[in-house]
Amino acid sequence: MGIFDRFKSNKAARHKARDMSDAAERKTNEKTGDKYESQVDSGQQQMHQRLGMDDDRPDKP
Repeated sequence: MGIFDRFKSNKAARHKARDMSDAAERKTNEKTGDKYESQVDSGQQQMHQRLGMDDDRPDKP
């Protein structure tokens, strides 16, 4: 079992990582004056998908 498999099975770790990711997104957008907001958001969404952090989203069909 790899480190990412353990991460995917640990819901508390996913929530903490999501909070940290959101904070990083806010800070990046603040530093760049929202100039790259769409690129930052796109990168964050891809990271969430690849790490399995979007599995517990309520808006997922």
